[in-house]
Amino acid sequence: MGSPETPDFRAGVPVDGVPDGGMIPGKVGEEDAILVRRGREFFAVGANCTHYHGNLGEGLVAGEELRCPLHHACFSLRTGEALRAPAFDSIPCWRVELAGEKVFVRERLSAALAKPAAACSADKRPSSVVIVGAGGAGLAAAEMLRRQGYDGPVTMITAEDDPPYDRPNLSKEFLAGQAPDDWMPLRLKDYYTENRIDLILRSRVTSLDIGQKRVRVEGGNAYDFGALLLATGADPVKLTVPGASNSQLFYLRSFADARALVARSDSAKQVVIAGASFIGLEVAASLRERNVEVHVVAPDRVPLERALGVEVGQFMRGLHEAHGVIFHLGETVARLDGRKVILSGGATLDADLLVLGVGVRPSIALAEEAGLKTDRGIVVNEYLETSSAGIFAAGDVARWPDPISGQRVRIEHWVVAERQGQVAARNMLGGRERFESIPFFWTSQYGVAIKSVGHAEKWDTVEIDGSLETHDCTVSYKLSGRTLSVATISRDLRSLQFEVEMETSLRGHSRPRTEEVA
Repeated sequence: MGSPETPDFRAGVPVDGVPDGGMIPGKVGEEDAILVRRGREFFAVGANCTHYHGNLGEGLVAGEELRCPLHHACFSLRTGEALRAPAFDSIPCWRVELAGEKVFVRERLSAALAKPAAACSADKRPSSVVIVGAGGAGLAAAEMLRRQGYDGPVTMITAEDDPPYDRPNLSKEFLAGQAPDDWMPLRLKDYYTENRIDLILRSRVTSLDIGQKRVRVEGGNAYDFGALLLATGADPVKLTVPGASNSQLFYLRSFADARALVARSDSAKQVVIAGASFIGLEVAASLRERNVEVHVVAPDRVPLERALGVEVGQFMRGLHEAHGVIFHLGETVARLDGRKVILSGGATLDADLLVLGVGVRPSIALAEEAGLKTDRGIVVNEYLETSSAGIFAAGDVARWPDPISGQRVRIEHWVVAERQGQVAARNMLGGRERFESIPFFWTSQYGVAIKSVGHAEKWDTVEIDGSLETHDCTVSYKLSGRTLSVATISRDLRSLQFEVEMETSLRGHSRPRTEEVA
């Protein structure tokens, strides 16, 4: 039974004890739960997000949705269903009864049943679906196809050795040694068998025949499709470093890359990182957790300036320097001489290995060779469909029309990729759902989490409410007086609120015109 501080909702709660539009924590037997009120209607759902166990009681109620403060997963208050990534699994949901002036939570409802999409009629249902790529977008699409009731063949093809895994964690907890290998898979191996998803590993797709609706992989195997999703992601930019051997150069994009870097860092005393991007700085923070001396070399004058501005970039530099990272800004790696890293300005650093984190490029060769329209990515319309009907693209590789700016954008965010995979899956089944999710990403370094909502490629004003130094602030990026994005530290509720504000604004305005995919 719950204590007075955490009531057991089965015993009843006074109606006035739950604020209208708010929620209170409690239990249903031994399970943590929250009770939500909207007028005279009440909902009882589980208190923990199914993604990374975020406390939903600290989240936000928006209409009939409950949003997680950690990574902005979204759940239905009526059914508990995970409505949007990064959570895929539903949360518990109980029947609620209003008796007099008390609210009672009754029996647990069955998990939200997969319901066939209305558009998934026999005449529109694809004969089969092939997904090229097994990252966040690919898995999210496969999972949504099954959740929507699609019962045809689903095939996922990837050149990687590993089933879909939590890519953002590679440079964070996994590299820092705080997450074991078995934390990384997004789904257990049995999931693919149970859901009849044919996951084909270590197979690179070499060609796409649009007319025959067929993809071929190395070795000659071919797979026919009724609908196709290209979720090929992006590849790290490779640098030629004079004097360097392959054993000295490391990238971090795949699980295999991360394992190799972990194995080598165990004996490393000093590492040089080329690049002060998110990946470079996350690697720096994780290696410092392993007590490796870290030098960051980058041509930038301020780390992360292009992504988060001068103020946040200077704060992040100070945070790293407080943990022992040494910066060499305005510099690049010129060459290696044994263990010596020679910089463009002539300085020399000792290094056991060099980590290159200078960005990624979308993997578009397959689409280009097939004749699909590309432009620094695979061009798609608002439904994530390419220039060829029945072929969709999602994730890091997709360039889509942003409904807010009216410009085509390509955003390398994990949650964006997963949500695009979900929308593409529903549209494969005949839906006409625009991709209008507000971009969200996060970084975590030395226990300081920065969460960003919205997308600003340029701005003319940065406003800071609170203090970066005390790790409690909201940073707003504005252009001509309009807030395009917000970054927060220790203000998760504000991050969620801004997401809802942007969604509301989008619904209330006509969409900018965008060119069609030709």
